[in-house]
Amino acid sequence: MEIEDIFIEFQEDPILKGITLSGGEPFCQPAPLAQLAALVHSTGKDVVVFTGYLYEDLVKMEDPAVKSLLDETDLLIDGPYIEAQRNLELSFRGSENQRVIDIPQTRRTGRLTLWTP
Repeated sequence: MEIEDIFIEFQEDPILKGITLSGGEPFCQPAPLAQLAALVHSTGKDVVVFTGYLYEDLVKMEDPAVKSLLDETDLLIDGPYIEAQRNLELSFRGSENQRVIDIPQTRRTGRLTLWTP
């Protein structure tokens, strides 16, 4: 689908608090998803991204499109899902190894900051 079409559909539901970008792997197509995330942010809504990558590895990529998507992310759930570490009591994640990262705070301080409800 075209980014504009996805955004139009997103806007048709007034109760949405934001958008979640998840599998496949969002960082395999970061440029168009950064564009979509920016459109969502322009409406004052949130962007959550699930990735199998670790945040530290995304930063090391030094890819401008990856940086753009990170810049448009509010919460990043990083790390691969590992069945042996499955925990259904976790917020927003499926396995113990995954982290919920507050990206704006992490970018402001330069230190990885986990999100707390």
